[in-house]
Parts: sequence; C-alpha cells; structure tokens
Amino acid sequence: MTSAGPGRPRNQQPSRPGATAREEILDAAAELFTTQGFANTSTRSIADAVGIWQSSLYHHFKTKDDILKDLLESTVAASLSFAKAVSGVSSDSASAEVVLHALALYDGTQLCSSRWNLGILYHLPEARGGQFDRFLASRRELRAIYGTLGVRASASPTDVAGNPGDLVFRLVESLVNLRADGLVLPSSPLEAADAGLIICGRGKELQVIRRQSALIIESAERLEDFQGSAHPGDAVGARD
Repeated sequence: MTSAGPGRPRNQQPSRPGATAREEILDAAAELFTTQGFANTSTRSIADAVGIWQSSLYHHFKTKDDILKDLLESTVAASLSFAKAVSGVSSDSASAEVVLHALALYDGTQLCSSRWNLGILYHLPEARGGQFDRFLASRRELRAIYGTLGVRASASPTDVAGNPGDLVFRLVESLVNLRADGLVLPSSPLEAADAGLIICGRGKELQVIRRQSALIIESAERLEDFQGSAHPGDAVGARD
C-alpha cells in the first residue's frame, strides 16, 4: 500500500488521469456511471477503481450524489464560460448567426470529446434533486444564451416553430445520444452547428459563417479560461 497525502492511503499505485485523488475519483465515477449506470455503482466500486480505500473516498465526497453533482456541473462549465465570453460579440464585430454557430460547434465538441459521455446522465431521476440546482441553473443559462442568439440569428423568425436557438441547443445535445450509440464522427459537432444554422435559415451563408465562427473560437481559446478544453479543430478537422 502507498500513500499520496492525508486521507488518501492507496492499496495500489495510481493508474488514472488526474493530479489529485479527487480528480481520479471523478474519472472513475464517470466511467462507472456511464458504463454500469448510476444506480448500479457503489462508492466502494468507485474506490476500488481508483485504488483507494472506501473510507478515503469520503474525505473528498460525502455521498455518491456529491460526485454526480460535480460531474454534471463539469459538462456545462466550459461551454457556459465560452457562451458568456462570446455572446456579446454579436453586437460588436460578428453577427448573431456567426456567434451561434461558434457556440454550437464549441459546445458540441465538448460533448463529443470529453473522456466519458456524461451527457447521458442528464435525465437521471436522481439529477432532479435540490443538490443539483447549480447544474440545472447553469444548463438553463446556457440554453437561454442559445435562445437569445437564435432569435437574432433567424433569417425568418416566423418560419420557425418555437425559438430557433432552443432548437439548436437541443440539436447539439442530441450528440450525446449519437455518441452513446457509437455513431459520433469527427465531423459531428460541425455538422450539428451547420444544421442549427440551416434551421435559422442561414444555409446559403454557411461557408462564410464557418470561417468567421472558427475565428471567434480561436480568439476565445487564447484566453486562459479556455486553455485545456477540447479544441473544436481537434474534433472536426478542417473547416474550409
């Protein structure tokens, strides 16, 4: 047995990504929740997957719900930060349709490129409890930004049933199910973003929108907040 700090005795050498025991616990839980199901995963099985004693896990998380809360919040955090950073751009140097495309592409890339497909946990009955309010509020805020951009981006608002931005949000989140079925391709995030703009009546402008969208993403990712996030270029390839 080895030790890696207070409250973290190990029964084997660490084998998971993560600079801390907490990160390793989250990675193990993410794998088990998405492959075996939340209800079928115990804290003991998570501890075993990390190589720590079950009692040590409780130094970092009091309950299994606390682990799920952190994982769910992580699925929204990067995209919401990106959305907040670029949502005001549409009033300055770029049109709303370009910003909406950039957001959909960035968000879709996060969902498709994360180590585990945590989006499939969104609709768990357990994820509707009060302890998940911060995750639910963040997801609503992200959805609202999509909605605001969609109204501004739509070429013919009266031709679209409901809010076009909300439809784009739902389209991007459908990548979660596509990934669960093993059908996600490197081009899938870009295809979802393109389809969203077609919904908004901007299909004829896609080539120009793609180029400008890529510039917005590249500019935003130069900021420290986005370093380490999945890069859309890595997921979708060339955007010529």
